[in-house]
This record gives sequence, C-alpha cells and structure tokens, in this order.
Amino acid sequence: MIIKILGPGCKNCVTLKDNTEAALKETGIQADIIKVTDFQDIMAYGIMSTPGLVIDEKVVSFGKVLKPKEITKILENIK
Repeated sequence: MIIKILGPGCKNCVTLKDNTEAALKETGIQADIIKVTDFQDIMAYGIMSTPGLVIDEKVVSFGKVLKPKEITKILENIK
C-alpha cells in the first residue's frame, strides 16, 4: 500500500502524516508514506485544498486533517 500526503509541508500536512502513521500502527497495516509537496503534482489529483490523503492513487480526503480513528476506518475499508 502506498499512502501520499499532499501539501506544501504546513502544520496541517505534518499533523495528517502523524495521524496516518498512528492509524497504520494501530491497524498493523504496512504502507509506504510519501509526502507530495510539488504544487503541479498536487493539482494532478484534482484537489483544490490541502492537506490531501491519497491511498493507492485514490483521493480519500482533502481540505481537512483526519483524526487517526477516521483514517483507521478508511484503511479497514480498503484492505
């Protein structure tokens, strides 16, 4: 599984990455987390506000910081 955090590196982006790592640890799911900071690459996903969360090339959230439990729910529905 590949998870991408889309955003310029702001506080919300960092928090989303931390929350994603916590959710992965809680579920025991193995995934690579990639930070995407290039504006052109972010725009390619069709989102207009960051942070964005992409799992296996599918945008699952953007414009808000999900809590670890919310991310856990998404991960469990995907696997």
